[in-house]
Amino acid sequence: MGKYYFSKILNCAFDEAIEKVKYELSQSGFGVLSEIDVQNTLKQKLDVDFRKYRILGACHPPSAYKAFLAEDKIGTMLPCNVVVQELEFGKIEVAAIDPIASMMAVENELLGDVATSVANNLKSVIERL
Repeated sequence: MGKYYFSKILNCAFDEAIEKVKYELSQSGFGVLSEIDVQNTLKQKLDVDFRKYRILGACHPPSAYKAFLAEDKIGTMLPCNVVVQELEFGKIEVAAIDPIASMMAVENELLGDVATSVANNLKSVIERL
């Protein structure tokens, strides 16, 4: 585990990892609001080759709503990013932001419980992969 993220290594194909992550997120009440294909974007914009790397923007609506009520600028910190990257063929790393770490930058005590709840949910998602 990193200081600002939770991670796990999977032994499977990249596309299979993406599907597993999306499924486990949905099982914990998260929706994927955005999906950025970094490999494809870097190829198109810079004509460089890069490993398979996807950023999923995950949102837990009840928690997001509570966060918006507590802090009107919290949208600058949302959604929670989940990274899926191919380290080598058949070896995939999944990493999710630790909301407790990211919310430390926001000086609002009302966000503590929300961040803890989302962190526990994301940690559970990663552990179930």
